[in-house]
Amino acid sequence: MQLVLASGSPRRYELLQLLDRPFSVIKPEVREQQRDGEAPESYVARLAIDKALAGAKVSAADAAVIGSDTVVVCDDKVLEKPIDKNDFCAMMKQLSGRDHQALTAVALHYNGATNVKVVSTVVHFKPLSDTEISTYWQSGEPTDKAGGYGIQGRAAKFVTHIEGSYLAVVGLPLYETEQLIQTAERS
Repeated sequence: MQLVLASGSPRRYELLQLLDRPFSVIKPEVREQQRDGEAPESYVARLAIDKALAGAKVSAADAAVIGSDTVVVCDDKVLEKPIDKNDFCAMMKQLSGRDHQALTAVALHYNGATNVKVVSTVVHFKPLSDTEISTYWQSGEPTDKAGGYGIQGRAAKFVTHIEGSYLAVVGLPLYETEQLIQTAERS
C-alpha cells in the first residue's frame, strides 16, 4: 500500500515521519471556509476528507491518502488563520487567560472508502499582555497557524497546560493516524 500525505504543512510532514512508514506528499487545493451553520467538528472533518479525496484524485489508484486539518474554537467560534495583525490581536485577546479547543481531523481514503477521526484537545492559555501579543506577531510565526499560534513554537510559553493530544494541536494525531492506516491495511 502506497501512503500519500495530502498536505503542504511542514509540521504534518515531520509528524508523519515518526510513524516510520514511507510516504509521498502532494499539496491539494481545497477551499477552507466554514459553511453557514456548520459545527466546528463537522467543518474540520469535512476539510480533512476533502483534502484526502483531492489527493486521491491525483494519486495512484492503490494509494492510501491522508488528509488533515486543524481549527481552534473559542466561544463556539472557529478561529482560522489570521488575515492580518488586527485579526491576530483580536484572536489572542479572546484566547488570553482562557481555555479553548484545538480540533484536528485526520482522514484516510483507501480503496474507495474514507474514514475520519476528530481529536479534541483543550488548551489553557495564560493571560497575555499587549507586548507579548505584539512581539509574537512580529516573529512571523502566527500568520499560517489556525487560531494564530503554534503550540510547538514560540507560543508554547503561553500554554499553562493541555487536556488531550499535544500532537493533534501541532497538526497530526499520530495514534489516530496509525489506527486509520492499520485499518486500511487490513481491508
